[in-house]
Amino acid sequence: MDLDVLFLSRFQFALTIMFHYLFPPLSIGLGVIMVITEGMYIKTKNREYEAMARFWTKIFAVVFAMGVATGIVMEFQFGTNWATYSRYVGDVFGSPLAAEGIFAFFLESGFLAILVFGWDRVSTGVHFFSTVMVSLGSMFSAVWIVVANSWMQTPTGFHIVGEGMSARAEITDFWAMVFNPSSVDRLVHTLIGAFILGAFFVMSITAWYILHGRHVRLSKQSFTIALVFGTIASLAALVTGHQQANTVSHTQPAKLATFEGHFKTGPADLYLFGFPDETREMVRYGLAIPGGLSFLLHGDFDTPVTGLDQFAPEDRPPLQIPFQAYHLMVTFGMYFIGLTLFASFLRWRGTLFDKRWLLWVFVVSVIGPYISNQAGWVAAEVGRQPWIVYGLLRTSDALSKAVSAGEVLTSIIMFTIIYLLLLAVWLYVMNEKIKHGPDEPTVAVEGAKGGLLDTISTLADHGGPSMTNARGEKEDK
Repeated sequence: MDLDVLFLSRFQFALTIMFHYLFPPLSIGLGVIMVITEGMYIKTKNREYEAMARFWTKIFAVVFAMGVATGIVMEFQFGTNWATYSRYVGDVFGSPLAAEGIFAFFLESGFLAILVFGWDRVSTGVHFFSTVMVSLGSMFSAVWIVVANSWMQTPTGFHIVGEGMSARAEITDFWAMVFNPSSVDRLVHTLIGAFILGAFFVMSITAWYILHGRHVRLSKQSFTIALVFGTIASLAALVTGHQQANTVSHTQPAKLATFEGHFKTGPADLYLFGFPDETREMVRYGLAIPGGLSFLLHGDFDTPVTGLDQFAPEDRPPLQIPFQAYHLMVTFGMYFIGLTLFASFLRWRGTLFDKRWLLWVFVVSVIGPYISNQAGWVAAEVGRQPWIVYGLLRTSDALSKAVSAGEVLTSIIMFTIIYLLLLAVWLYVMNEKIKHGPDEPTVAVEGAKGGLLDTISTLADHGGPSMTNARGEKEDK
C-alpha cells in the first residue's frame, strides 16, 4: 500500500496539536479560577479561600509543565514537514510566534516560581500580582497563537514577494495582520472555551469530593465559584459563537456552507444533526429548522446564503468531518448552558448539594469541554481545506519536498509512544494530587463588605442549614 505524505503529515500535526491542546485551555481556565479565589481570600481574609487557591495552584503547575513539554514539538514540524509553508509565511507567522515567546511565555514562566513557591516567602500583594501575571501570560499565549492561525484563515496586511516556488508573504502592516477579519472573534471564542473547561474541571473534582465526604466545605465553596464562572462563560460562548459564524459567512463562506451541509445557494436550513452526502448533495437522516441559518445570519428565513455550488469541487472543504465536529461543539455548548443554569437555580434554592445524581453528572461532564474545544479546532482547521493559507497556498503545495512517507510514519509512531507515556505520567501525578486534596485551613473567617467577589463569597459560604459529617467537617446542605 502506498503511503500518502500529505495525509501522514496532516495526521501527525493533528496528533501533536490535539494532544497539546489538552493543556493550554485548562491552564487558562484554572488561571482565572486562581485569581478569583485568591482575590476573595485577600478581600475576606477567609483562609478557606487561601486553601483553595493553593490547591488549584498545584494543579495549575502540573498542567503548565505538560503544556510546555508538548508545545515545543509543533514548532519543529514547521521546518521538518512543512518547509514550503515555512518559507512562504515565515515573515508573517514568525512575528506572532516571537511575540508569544517574548510577551506571553516569559511573563507566565517568570512569575510562575513566585506563584508556586512564594506563598510564605513574599507578601500577599506580591503573590496575588504574580497570580494575575501568570493568568494573563496564559491568555497572551492564546492571543498570539490565535492571531497567527487567524491570519491563515483571513490573511491581511501583507504582500507577496517573488514568484513560483520562491514566492513568500511579507508583512506590510503589522496591526492589520494582528487584527485580521477573524482574529478578534476567534480569540474571544477560544478564551471562553478555555474558561468553560476550567470551570467544569473544578466542578468535576469538587463534586467528587462532596460525594465522598471529603473537604466538603471547601469543595462547596470552590464548586459555587466555578459554577458562577462556568454559567457566565457558557452563555457568553453562545453569543461569541453566533458572532463568529457571522464573520465566517463573509470571510469563508465555503466553510460555513460545509458546517451546515448547505449545497445550493438560497435560503439555508439550520441542521441539528445529520450526515451530509456529497454525491446526492443533501443531508441524510437530518433534522433541521427550515430557513434557520438564514434567520441567524440575516434575521430573515428567506434570505439566500452562499452554498457549495458557488465553489469549484477542488476548492471545497471535506464535508463529513467539519459538519460533525461543528455540530458536536454546538451540542455540547447548549448542554453546558442547560446544565449550569439548572445547577445555578438549585444552588440559589439551597438544594444543589442534595442532588447526588446531579453531582455525578458534573463529575463526568468535564469530558464535554475537552471534546468541544477539540471539535471546534477540528471544524475550523479542516473547514479551511484545501488551503493552508486561505485562497493563497494549498495544503498540498506546502509540504517539505525531501521528507518521505516512511519517515513521517516513523515519527508518528514515536510521538504516539512518547505522548502515551506523558499522558500516563500526567494522569498519575494529577490523580495523586487530587487524592491528597487541599490542605485544611487553620484560621477562621473574617467578614467582607460589598462587591462581586463578596456576592460569590456569600453564595459559597451559605446554602442552607449546616450539619456535621462523619469526618467532623461542617457541611452545608
